[in-house]
Amino acid sequence: MNPEINKLSSALKEWNINIDNARLEKFDRYMKLLLEWNQKMNLTAITDPWEVAVKHMVDSLSCYKAEFFPQGCSLIDVGTGAGFPGIPLKIIRPDIRLTLLDSLQKRVDFLQAAVDYLGLSEVTAIHARAEEGARLKEHREQYQVAVARAVARLNVLCELCLPFVAVGGVFIALKGAQYQEEIAEAQRAIGLLGGEIVLTEPIKLPGLADKRAVVYIQKRTATAAAYPRRPGIPEKKPL
Repeated sequence: MNPEINKLSSALKEWNINIDNARLEKFDRYMKLLLEWNQKMNLTAITDPWEVAVKHMVDSLSCYKAEFFPQGCSLIDVGTGAGFPGIPLKIIRPDIRLTLLDSLQKRVDFLQAAVDYLGLSEVTAIHARAEEGARLKEHREQYQVAVARAVARLNVLCELCLPFVAVGGVFIALKGAQYQEEIAEAQRAIGLLGGEIVLTEPIKLPGLADKRAVVYIQKRTATAAAYPRRPGIPEKKPL
């Protein structure tokens, strides 16, 4: 097992997340598969194993607070890319019913290969834009949890993600250094889409000095049928 995985275990213990060797082995295999596929297609600009462990794996799990993830909850990872944060969350919580949504078929192919290789059950990988997926009956307001990481600014992200969340559920956004400014500019969008921020948690990743936070947005009321708007409009004309 890569020494970086042992460091991942130590980092998680700081957040009171203790996982067994079988799950650590899954993280190790996931990391190796990611770097192997990355040689033939662009999945990540981060290729140093230590940086992959911290900036992808540990960062993905920085959003994990047990109270927001009910037993057996349905979770959608919007704009998942190479599977972050959805697959790391599934590894530590196998009971989660996970949907991975991405707009690029090549990435969906990798996600399916990773799910099969890691032997993860109750995981679905979907090729769709968020604006289209959130209008489908089988996905609209069907999830207890939606997560997104490094996809767009928060006001845009809320329009892409809150329509997937059932009333009473939560949208969890992993944000970078400008999170305070993003929260301020997203207040109107959050209210308009039926959400309310219930927690903002500053995060410190091991060995990194950068500023980041996780924003937890509870879904209070149903999202109006007008949202999300057509593909591309949320980015061009944020709420």
